Formats: sequence, structure tokens, C-alpha cells
Amino acid sequence: MSFELPYKDIKSKLISMDSVMEKVIAATPVDVEPMPDVDIYRNLMQSIVSQQLSTKVAEIIWQRFLNLFPDQEAHPEAVVNLEFTTLRGVGLSGSKSNYIQNVARFALNNDMSFEKLSSLGDEEVIRYLTEIKGVGKWTVQMILMFPLDRPNVFPVDDLGIQTKMKHWYGLESEKKALRTDMEKVAQNWAPFRTLACKYLWASEIQKG
Repeated sequence: MSFELPYKDIKSKLISMDSVMEKVIAATPVDVEPMPDVDIYRNLMQSIVSQQLSTKVAEIIWQRFLNLFPDQEAHPEAVVNLEFTTLRGVGLSGSKSNYIQNVARFALNNDMSFEKLSSLGDEEVIRYLTEIKGVGKWTVQMILMFPLDRPNVFPVDDLGIQTKMKHWYGLESEKKALRTDMEKVAQNWAPFRTLACKYLWASEIQKG
């Protein structure tokens, strides 16, 4: 269920399937590379910490969080046993502190291994992990696209993707209509929508 072709071959296919994508890829200063990671639990925790924060601030808070553990590993048992004030003390909001502990509790009682999730389809993974309070569809889509490296994920609600598609594809619609227009464009990228999105994120919009 992961990529069966090297990214460079898929990039060529995307260019042949969508002429605009050729411009997007040309505006990307560094080639996109796969980033698979077997530690889904850690990725999910880090994704929650990083939500709605700049990259720099997210990195600082994440490191403070890891520093709470002697081996720099947020083992589920240790996370569940942390005082709420301790989590707040490293810079996590009240809601994120709750969500972090929800992920840890889920990990204690459910299989979150790479092997388990790799055996599930994309929608099955979304249903499975969104059982955790505080983990939404977008968060799981990031897990699918990066550590699981699934090939055909399209996070239509991602603000970065919306902004880049508006620019590159000249979309002027908003809200529900925008999502409909985005889905129509993204049909041209199937079954490689993940890589198309990664190039959109990485593309640089020239001003002026």
C-alpha cells in the first residue's frame, strides 16, 4: 500500500498527467524525498504538539516534552502518569496536554505498530486513529502521507494545499466550492496524489 515506484519516476508521471504540475515541480528548490518512519506513536504525538505552531516553536516545545523523560522517549506508561501541570509547564496547551495523554492511553490498549497500520487501508487507518479524542482526519492524513508513505492521500482541508492550489491552478472559489474544485484537479494526480501535494507544499510562489 506504499509507493511501488521511486519518487523520481512518479514525478515524471505527474508531469505527463498534469501540465500545471510541471510548473509546480519546477518551482520546488529541492527534490521531495520519502520520509517513512516505523514509530507511528511518536509521529502522532509530535504532530499534536506541532499543530498551529511555527516550526521553530514546535521544535522547542517538542524537545522540552522529550526532556521530561530520562531516555528522551515518551513511553505511553510514563506519559499517562505525568501530572497535567507538568505537561502545561513545557508549553503545551490544556487541550494538547489532554490529547497527548489520550494518545498514550490508546497506545497502551491498542496496536499502533507500523505493521498493524500497514495492514489497513487508508480509510481504515483514519477510522482507527480518529477513535482517539483530539486526533482528527487531517492529523491522520499526515501520518498516512509521511511515516506510512501512502501514495494517494489528498488532504483537501489543509490550508497550505488550499493556498498553493489557488495560486497554481487559479482557483477563486471558497469554502465548500473550493474543496469541490480542488478534488476535481486532484483527480488528475491519482494514484499519486500524495507526491503531488508534497510538491505543492514545497513549491515557492514567486511574488511580483
